[in-house]
Amino acid sequence: MCGRYSLSKSKIELEERFQAEMLTDFKPRYNIAPTQLVPVVTSQSPKGFSFFYWGITPEFGRNKPVSQKLINAKAESVHQKMTFKSSFKQRRCIIPADGFYEWKKLGKKTSIPHRFTLREGGLFSFAGIWDEYETVDGENQHTFLILTTEPNELVSEVHDRMPVVLTPETEKKWLNNYSSEEELLEILKPFSANEMLSYPVSTLVNSVENDSPALIRKTDPMDQHGNYTLFG
Repeated sequence: MCGRYSLSKSKIELEERFQAEMLTDFKPRYNIAPTQLVPVVTSQSPKGFSFFYWGITPEFGRNKPVSQKLINAKAESVHQKMTFKSSFKQRRCIIPADGFYEWKKLGKKTSIPHRFTLREGGLFSFAGIWDEYETVDGENQHTFLILTTEPNELVSEVHDRMPVVLTPETEKKWLNNYSSEEELLEILKPFSANEMLSYPVSTLVNSVENDSPALIRKTDPMDQHGNYTLFG
């Protein structure tokens, strides 16, 4: 599962890192959630950023509202599932990010959010697929989902899945329309735990209404008695 991520860099940093032009203004985001409009780079337009909604409606429910859309797909089977097969072959994209969130369960009622980043704190991307659907109002809408895989040693301490994290090299292969199925599937592996770090953050991230730099700051969820405290 990948249900929240951050993209706290500037427009200039995004353009430099992904070698793509952004024709609209961009404000750093600290708590990106499903259904929101965010920048992606597609295999059809690798030199420019497109803005798509996070969440794909399956074929059997194209007119469902955004709230009922799928947000992730398993990388292990994305090339086989009828719902995603066409997008995997023809409509791949990368989703720029500089961190993602997962929640570590502590008992039945308590969960502590953790942020995962690259060790040096730079930009990376998730492997994704996109599609175009007709809304209930008859408008065409571009949407995407994030591919997930088995967790590496770091993420497995918090969750049993992680997003497929790409490097500049694997991004080129993922966006290349001539990459073979074997080459694409080889990319969809857990990212090295040695190149990542994680830390607990405020539970303010639990609400999609919150979107500020405070959400990506490290917090100490334990009080002076060694008990977990929920922030926010």
